[in-house]
Amino acid sequence: MNDFLQFLGEPAAQRSLWACATIGFANGFTSALVVLKRSSLQIGTLSCALLPGIALAVLLFGFMQWSILLGAAGAALLVGLGSVFVSRTSRLDQDTALSVLHTTAFAAGFLVLARLGLRQKMDDWLFGSIMSMSDTDLATAYVISAAAVLSLTALQRPLLIYLFDPQAACTLGIPPRLFDYLVFTIIILVLVSSLQAVGAFLTLGLLVAPAATVYLLTDRAPLLFWGGGLVGGLGSLLAFALSFPLGWHLGATIILVLGAAFLLAYIFSPKYGLLKRRR
Repeated sequence: MNDFLQFLGEPAAQRSLWACATIGFANGFTSALVVLKRSSLQIGTLSCALLPGIALAVLLFGFMQWSILLGAAGAALLVGLGSVFVSRTSRLDQDTALSVLHTTAFAAGFLVLARLGLRQKMDDWLFGSIMSMSDTDLATAYVISAAAVLSLTALQRPLLIYLFDPQAACTLGIPPRLFDYLVFTIIILVLVSSLQAVGAFLTLGLLVAPAATVYLLTDRAPLLFWGGGLVGGLGSLLAFALSFPLGWHLGATIILVLGAAFLLAYIFSPKYGLLKRRR
């Protein structure tokens, strides 16, 4: 315990603690969109689309944190919104378009980074390194997280109408096409904000598991947002407390804790749990 308290006195530990709370809550809050839209596989492919943006940013501007974040966001937006555009202007569905675009982009990014001799650094981008977050990284994550939570809170009613009944949304003057792009933009920005913390591969768990857990516990869609935020934030803080004494990778521990919470809800949910269904 004394070692842990001493560890908490270090600036890196304090940044990591704030990052766990901020990123965990924002991702959990946004995960309601992913669950309600049933787009978890799409988000999984988008997380891999971050790599080519990082590669291009390093190639053009060198190893600078701001350029890496902007490059990752730009690449994910280009691939994600590009898949929406291709699906609307061709006979392909969005999943097919997204699969082609993201695998092509990932391959290009890998080749560029390998050419630049940054294969070892790719581990941090793919699996995260939350303990190495700087003040700038934390401020960026906080701004994106706050913007996402505030936007989703303000637009929650039209968003829910759009997600559950696009035709009714059109009747009420809610533009489904605009909301398609808006939802993807918010998800991608939150995805990028957690890149440093849990990496491109593990961030999918942070953007799906919290709301998926709450979805097994309630039928009220609005509760998915705040419930998912609490599960994501508290689960990330618990992972922070566990990772130090166990010596585990913090990003992986966050996803493991959230996965355990989901498993408990799957088994013991009073309404939809496995034990309840068997009875």
